[in-house]
Amino acid sequence: MSEVFEDLFADAMERDFAAGETLFRAGDKVVSMMLLRDGRADLVRHTGHGLRLILHRAEAGQILAEASAWSEVYHCDAVASAACVAAVLPRQFFRARLKADPDLAERWMQTLARSVQAARVRADIRSLPKVADRLDAWLCDGHALPDKGRWQDVASELGVSREALYRELARRQIKARS
Repeated sequence: MSEVFEDLFADAMERDFAAGETLFRAGDKVVSMMLLRDGRADLVRHTGHGLRLILHRAEAGQILAEASAWSEVYHCDAVASAACVAAVLPRQFFRARLKADPDLAERWMQTLARSVQAARVRADIRSLPKVADRLDAWLCDGHALPDKGRWQDVASELGVSREALYRELARRQIKARS
């Protein structure tokens, strides 16, 4: 997707973010749009029960928090899950450029449609009652289990506690050895 929107962000200022750094917080006023040029950032929401949910994991070439182009405030936090570089464009420039270029606006609508589809898959996975079923569905959706140090990210994507995911992974290890 990077090539599709690179012209849109060609004159944007760049900002570097260290892993763990916050790009914006829920409730912050939306003043700019961001295209990740390198690295990875997560859109995160915290539940009333203290559970950390990853709503979306954006990678290089993706626009972060697409829906914020039409919102006054952010509805979630964005945190660099790895060091990243973001092109930052004032929101009014972003919207004016879409309005001025129907082909670009069409590509933007396609991107938003794919985003909605991906969000629905994540919602379907999180609606499954068992951790095992959520993990199976997530793996079947083309994901691979990361290194052990990042399993908590998978738990956040699945909407389960780290401990519940670790128990499920241990159960699978035991079953594989039998």
